[in-house]
Amino acid sequence: MGWLDVQRHVLHQKCAGLSHEDAHRSLIPTSPAMTMAGLVSHLRWAEHLWLEVLFLGGDEKQNPSFDESREDADWYTDGRPLAELLAEYEAQCARSNEVVAAASLDDTGRHTGFDSGGASLRWMLTHLVEETARHAGHADLVRELLDGTKGYY
Repeated sequence: MGWLDVQRHVLHQKCAGLSHEDAHRSLIPTSPAMTMAGLVSHLRWAEHLWLEVLFLGGDEKQNPSFDESREDADWYTDGRPLAELLAEYEAQCARSNEVVAAASLDDTGRHTGFDSGGASLRWMLTHLVEETARHAGHADLVRELLDGTKGYY
């Protein structure tokens, strides 16, 4: 959980001081949803997907990742304020921490509709560390393209 928390913190740091316009500015023509706001939204829903849907067996209809009418729906924020998206991400991370604290790393997911739903909590957390770190790296690049800001933190 410590490594996951480090990567979560990096994402928050990369968002510090961004204007509303910059948080929603698309800089990569082939990936128009990869904005800072989009990254935050996606990671919020990734935590929900892995821990509340696949691990706990919750209802996937609450998660835009499962919206088949729009590809990558969890990346789109409809212009919502970055502070609001970050607060939702932080709340989701706190919920994820509660789920993990109440379980064993050897427990397996309860969602039978997906192959990865039967993975162990250990595997799911390893995946979340990897995914969060990968997107924190994307945030490094997006932030540098926005205003030149560089650095791990």
